[in-house]
Amino acid sequence: MLVNKCGAKQPVANLRWLSAAIMLSFISLPSWAFSLDDVAQKAEKLAEKGYEAPKSNLPAQFRDMKFADYQQIRFNQEKSYWNTLQTSFKLQFYHQGMYFDIPVKINEVTATSVQEIKYSPDYFDFGSVNHNTDVVKDLGFAGFKVLYPINKQDKDDEILSMLGASYFRVLGKGQVYGLSARGLAIDTALPSGEEFPRFREFWIERPKANDKHLVIYALLDSPRSSGAYRFVVYPGSDSMIDVEAKIFLRDKVGKLGIAPLTSMFLFGPHQPSPTLNYRPALHDSNGLGIHAGNGEWIWRPLNNPKHLSVSTYTIDNPKGFGLLQRGRNFSGYEDLDDRYDLRPSGWVETKGEWGKGKVELVEIPTADETNDNIVAFWTPENLPEKGKPLEVKYRLHFSQDEEALHSPDQAYAIRTMRSTGDVKQSNLIRQPDGTVAFLVDFAGGKMKDLDPSAPVVPQVSIGDNGEIVENSVRYNPVTHGWRLTLRLRVKDNKQPTEMRAALVNGDATLTETWSYQLPANE
Repeated sequence: MLVNKCGAKQPVANLRWLSAAIMLSFISLPSWAFSLDDVAQKAEKLAEKGYEAPKSNLPAQFRDMKFADYQQIRFNQEKSYWNTLQTSFKLQFYHQGMYFDIPVKINEVTATSVQEIKYSPDYFDFGSVNHNTDVVKDLGFAGFKVLYPINKQDKDDEILSMLGASYFRVLGKGQVYGLSARGLAIDTALPSGEEFPRFREFWIERPKANDKHLVIYALLDSPRSSGAYRFVVYPGSDSMIDVEAKIFLRDKVGKLGIAPLTSMFLFGPHQPSPTLNYRPALHDSNGLGIHAGNGEWIWRPLNNPKHLSVSTYTIDNPKGFGLLQRGRNFSGYEDLDDRYDLRPSGWVETKGEWGKGKVELVEIPTADETNDNIVAFWTPENLPEKGKPLEVKYRLHFSQDEEALHSPDQAYAIRTMRSTGDVKQSNLIRQPDGTVAFLVDFAGGKMKDLDPSAPVVPQVSIGDNGEIVENSVRYNPVTHGWRLTLRLRVKDNKQPTEMRAALVNGDATLTETWSYQLPANE
C-alpha cells in the first residue's frame, strides 16, 4: 500500500495500471512523418489516369530571352532559405526563363507539417532585365540548388542543382560541374524519339542543427510514367546520394533507362581533335566503367561518332556502372577556363538484386562542347506491369578518385591513345602501313607489385571487321604498369570495329577488360 499526498491509501496494483494506461496513451498518439510512401501514393494515382501536360505560365519576355539575359537573373544571397536557422544547409531557387518555362512546386517538410515555399520576385536580383512585379508575382520556381560548406567552413558552396526535366548535378570538394544524373530515361536513341520525364514537385526536409545530410523527395511525371523518389544527399570530398525510387508505367515503353547519367565527350587522345587545338582533350567523361555481377570490370573509352551509336553490355545483377573522368593532370586538358581536370566522375553503386538486363551506352555526334552527347543507364529485361511499381535502390558517387571506384586488386586502363599505325624501317624512319594503332596503359592494383620482368601477356580479340597486325605488351617504368600496343587493319571503314583486351600473368587476370569500338569513318 502507498499513501498519496492527501494521506489516502491506494493499492500498488492500481498505480501500476494507471502508469501503464498513461504510457499506452502516449504510444497510441498519432505520429506524423512524411515518407516515400506518401509520394508513391501520388505517383500511383497519376499513373492510373491520363497524362496532363504541364502548362507554362511564363510571360513571353522571359520565354524568349537569350542565355546572357537569363544569367542576369541571380538569386539574392541574403534571401537564402534556412539562412536564419542553425544548419549548414541552405536553399536557393532558379527563376523561370528560356526553355525552363514550367514551374515546379517546392515544399518544406518539418516535424509537424508540409508547407509550400512560395515564389516571390524578392528572392531575385533581375539585373537589367525589365519585369512587371505584378505579372510575375505567382510565377513559381524552375528548380532549386543546395548550398553547404565543403571547401571552407565559412563559405557556402553549391553542392546540388536540380533544374530541367529530371536532371540534377552534384559536386564534391574541389570539383566543378560536369556530367549530370537523371531520374529516368525513356526510349533514348529509339527512332520513335525520346521521352523526358520531369520532376513536377519536391519535398525537402528541414535539416536539424547537426545534420550532415539532406533528404529530398520528388514526384516524377511523363506521358508514360510516374515515379516517387527519395534522395539522401551526403556532401563531402566525394559527395554521395542514396536514391530510392518507385516507378509506375502508364503505358508500354520501348526502353526504360534506370539511373541514367548524361555527359559530354568531344575529343581526347584516343580520338584526337580533327582541327588544331591546344587542348589535348575536351570532355566531361572519357569512358564507361562497368562492374558486372560476375565480378568482371569493363572499361569502354567514349567516342564522338559521326553517326548515332548504341553499345550494350548484357549483365545479370550489375554491381555498378558509371561515366568516369580518368586522368586528373591539368596537362591532359590545358584549359584554365573550364577546368575539365576538376570535373567529377559519376558512379552508380547498385543496391539489392537488379536482375537481368543490360548497361547501355549511347553516343551522339556533336560539333562542340555545349551538347551533352553521352548517355549511360541500366535497362531491365522485364518491365513492370501497368499499375505495379518497379522499385530500385542505388548510391550515386561523384568523385575525383577513380582508383577508389575500382577494384583494389585489378589494374585499370589509365590512358588510351590512338595513332597512325607504322613500322620502323632499317633506316629508323617510321613508315605508315595503313593500320590503326592503339596504345593502352594499364596500372594500379596488384600489377604495381609485379617485377618488371614478370611474364605479362595480352589476351586480345577483335570483331569481324578487323584484323590484328600487332599485339604486344611492355613494362612502363613511368606508370609502374604495362603498355599494350595493338595495331589492326580495318576491313570496311564504313562499319565500326569492336575490340577487347586484358593482360594476364599465367592463370591470373591482372587487369579490367578494355572494350573499345572504333567508330565508322564515314
